Amino acid sequence: MLEITDLHASVGDKPILKGLTLSIPAGEVHAIMGPNGAGKSTLANVLGGKPGYEVTGGSVTFRGQDLLALEPHERAAAGLFLGFQYPVEIPGVSNVQFLREALNAQRKARGEEPLSGGEFLKRAKDKAALLRMDMEMLKRQVNVGFSGGEKKRAEMVQMGILDPAFAVLDETDSGLDIDALRVVGAGINAIMRAPEKAVLLITHYQRLLDVVKPDRVSILAGGRIVETGGPELALRLEAEGYDAVMA
Repeated sequence: MLEITDLHASVGDKPILKGLTLSIPAGEVHAIMGPNGAGKSTLANVLGGKPGYEVTGGSVTFRGQDLLALEPHERAAAGLFLGFQYPVEIPGVSNVQFLREALNAQRKARGEEPLSGGEFLKRAKDKAALLRMDMEMLKRQVNVGFSGGEKKRAEMVQMGILDPAFAVLDETDSGLDIDALRVVGAGINAIMRAPEKAVLLITHYQRLLDVVKPDRVSILAGGRIVETGGPELALRLEAEGYDAVMA
């Protein structure tokens, strides 16, 4: 589903990704772990098309398309979802308004009919219930006044409503307490665990992987994938640390 080949990317004049190669087939949850400054968030932002990240070499193919040739909204319409490490606030715009406009814009780009207000609200209620979020929260302004955990749960509701084929989740466990982490992890499983979908899950901690249970784990260090293995690789990292495992 996603093929990254020899990807190089810079922020400003500083090279961050230095020949990253990674393949993620449909049906797989692939966890990326690595020390601070390794390039994990840069990888997520490059895939999402965030401005300020310059690709200087390599290629990314998503569902047979050249991902890097697409604008961010085109990547979203093609089925890519980016979950932010720090979800932004959008004052003056309600979650319901934002999500209905986003969903119908994507449906229009794919040649599909827009959802009616009633159809959208039913979908929103179902996904909010999955993440144990009151619908009243979705009537509020996007992330304004939300706690860290509420922002992450709202983002997972957004993912459920948009129903992407591929999700890039950048430290979704950041700012979550134990109970919220279990709810968010269960939401990821319920929304994205399917033969036709895939997930790139960026995390520092085993605790989220205990819930989501990835199929493969890779270590990103120095801008490249330096090792890939099964879930046991994450357990080694938790027990021994990066220096010991990579040595």
